[in-house]
Amino acid sequence: MKNSKTDAVDADTLAQYAERMDFVAWTRPSDEQIGLRSFARRIDGLTRQKAAAKNHFHALNASQETPKSVLRDVKLAITQLEKRIEHLGKDALILIEQHADLKRVFLLLIGIKGIAQTSAIALMGELLLLPPGLSHREWVKFAGLDPRAFDSGKSVHKQARLSKAGNRHIRSALYMPALSAKQHDPYVKAYFQHLVDNGKKPLQALCAVMRKLLHAIHGMLKHDKPFDNTRFYAIPA
Repeated sequence: MKNSKTDAVDADTLAQYAERMDFVAWTRPSDEQIGLRSFARRIDGLTRQKAAAKNHFHALNASQETPKSVLRDVKLAITQLEKRIEHLGKDALILIEQHADLKRVFLLLIGIKGIAQTSAIALMGELLLLPPGLSHREWVKFAGLDPRAFDSGKSVHKQARLSKAGNRHIRSALYMPALSAKQHDPYVKAYFQHLVDNGKKPLQALCAVMRKLLHAIHGMLKHDKPFDNTRFYAIPA
């Protein structure tokens, strides 16, 4: 099902960039890039269905009145969703393996601690279709990860929050990698803790990790270099 609101926001964001940039003829993404996005978004949709089905199962299981046949049916639906997700993931990997440019990006991404195969597919499905030549700051804005201040008149000044005025699929694809990286990569973990120690709430710090990861990925793909976690944050001696 199309998300008309998200599509409209993406179109508005692209229009803003177009106003600021010199005219460059649009280049159609390759068939494999478009195909990979189809895989990524379908996997994301099924994953959301699986999460909803699991929540439904837990709710039903908490009630003694729920017939066991109903519980079995919901569990079967979850199993089927898992198999469909696995099948699509394998087909996406086959597509990546068939194209050297996709495989190069894939290997760079899974070199980041916290980004596994599914997350790499999700990120590639969105990032590879962004307009070429965007800066890392423009990537952040396109993803809706740029902080926006909220002011009203002269007296209301709320804390800055994410604009979320961009591609929600990029934010979704970055969430789990950021969560995993801040637990398992010492430099990312130190950066997260530094932000918390300086007054950021855990969710705000996690969003900052997502933003910094996106910066790093932009540089990696632009310069064709692997992730260097020592450049993510300088741990105090």
